[in-house]
Amino acid sequence: MLKIAMAQMKIVPGHPDKNAASMLKMISEAKAEGAELIIFPEMAIPGYLLGDVWEQPAFLRDCESYAEDIIRASDGCCIIFGSVAVDWSKKNNDGSPRKYNALFGAQNGEVIKPEGAEYPFVIKTLMPNYREFDDSRHFFSMSKLAQELGKKPEDMIAPIRFEASGKTYSLGGFLCEDGWSEDYCLTPIEILHQKGADFLVNISSSPYTYGKNGKRHRVFAAQAKKYSSPLFYVNNVGLQNNGKTVYTFDGSSTVYSAAGHLVDCCQKYTEELHYLVLEEINQLPATQRDRNTEIGHIYKALSYGVKNFLADIGMEKVVIGISGGIDSAVAAALYTSVLGPENILLVNMPSIFNSATTKGLAQRLAENLGCHYAILPIQESVDHTIAQLENTPVTFLKDGTSSNLKVSSFVAENIQARDRSARILAGAAAAFGGGFTCNANKAEITVGYSTLYGDQSGFLCALADLWKHQVYDLARYLNTEVFGREVVPQGTMDIVPVAELSNAQCVDEGKGDPIKYPYHDYLFRSFVESWNKSAPEDILTWYRDGILEEKIGCEKGLAAKYFTSPAEFIEDLERWWRQFNGMAIAKRIQAPPIIAVSRRAYGFDHREAQNGIYYTRRYLELKRELLGE
Repeated sequence: MLKIAMAQMKIVPGHPDKNAASMLKMISEAKAEGAELIIFPEMAIPGYLLGDVWEQPAFLRDCESYAEDIIRASDGCCIIFGSVAVDWSKKNNDGSPRKYNALFGAQNGEVIKPEGAEYPFVIKTLMPNYREFDDSRHFFSMSKLAQELGKKPEDMIAPIRFEASGKTYSLGGFLCEDGWSEDYCLTPIEILHQKGADFLVNISSSPYTYGKNGKRHRVFAAQAKKYSSPLFYVNNVGLQNNGKTVYTFDGSSTVYSAAGHLVDCCQKYTEELHYLVLEEINQLPATQRDRNTEIGHIYKALSYGVKNFLADIGMEKVVIGISGGIDSAVAAALYTSVLGPENILLVNMPSIFNSATTKGLAQRLAENLGCHYAILPIQESVDHTIAQLENTPVTFLKDGTSSNLKVSSFVAENIQARDRSARILAGAAAAFGGGFTCNANKAEITVGYSTLYGDQSGFLCALADLWKHQVYDLARYLNTEVFGREVVPQGTMDIVPVAELSNAQCVDEGKGDPIKYPYHDYLFRSFVESWNKSAPEDILTWYRDGILEEKIGCEKGLAAKYFTSPAEFIEDLERWWRQFNGMAIAKRIQAPPIIAVSRRAYGFDHREAQNGIYYTRRYLELKRELLGE
């Protein structure tokens, strides 16, 4: 009987010393529990999302050294783990040392070479180069190696054979993307099955995004059933990033029986050793998947991400500007749920345009949460800045003429936003001993509906991968499931979303943001999150054919509700397309890091260039058709 330990470990990216120490501790504990096979995740030693740290030979040598420590620890058991493998005698296409994303098998202090393999480790065959992944920039794939050697990949893919309890086992080990082979011309699992694998092991370093686990359950369960083989999926927990985009790793390590049933799984976001007996797996009953709601999963990811991000950067206190609106209220409740009210300073910064309604809601939120609270009006400093700009002569030194700047209403709005963030919140954060947040949601980030160096400033934007309707969902979840009482006031959820930066934005008169969130959330989402991203040509085609709401997923009839004619619809579409592809890109490049929860988050996940505005030929034809030109 083979006792297996699934080692769902927390990986610290770029710190092989810490990761190896965690692995050695888990190996010692698993051995004490009688485990004969211990399985660690992909890239367990170095971490996965490291940027161009992969180009440091010293770092690679360090990873090799710590891998040797793990191999030496395999006396009396078999250890499967992921790390970088380097062939110093060969080069990648960029001239750097040849690197492989590898699965190592070790027993009794020695590595186990798969039969027919070129190296004493399993090489990742399929290289993801989409979303947050950029594997072929750094690693050489099994497919590419086979081509270089004039061989077929199937001749080089083989199980790992090891001894346990007086029996020889054949383990079909494969790495992360190799299990998602539907869209590739090669299926590593099928080859491992054909070569006699007794069971399958997928080691992964797979970030959380909503809906991903459900798809994996369908894919991996179908594979276990197709090949009549138990399948172990071992993933890590922790936080890793690509600079602007921060990813949570939820673990969710899972076991599937040969009948294709999910029979066991590890707790999400929890470091643990999980034990099973191989010969008993096919007799285990199917278990229920996590039935948490969409917003429940998102809350778990955000709270875990905020907690670990703050720990990583050594920040214990946070300052949040609260306006009485929904975004800042949800941010305040989220950070308070993570850090506790004693570590949160909430600041309300009213101007002459802020209503008694929103000032009262901000006060009520602060009282509900029990945080530190301050009211710091900005009108005096804003007036001073405007007076300075308008009353200070500007001299043209070429001819000695002078003039005065004129501050428009729009410029005055931005001055208010910058005064709140660059002056008050930045100063308060320094005095409080922490950082201040950016509270923007994904709709605002998409079209740049925020002020650069103003409300788009901060050390982290935790809500920037949530559409406005998801922010409201999160508010309700925080009230009912996290705090068990009303902390985000119902009044905040009832008022129209509004910036309150001018008389034209009066909350008590229902004069809200120009973004019509019930429609624009879904329009903007189609620009960003669709696998085949939509462009104005697609939107206008669907509008003409009467299927727009069906295609983008919003409530039926909203286009007719908001736009009385094709001309109005086209004007709105082009306004936001210009924003999305214009200044909003420049703002996103300078925006704070965000925590990814969707299937396409801004930053490294959604890669963009400042190319200006473009409309396809077909779009211009459709526009003329609809306008009767």
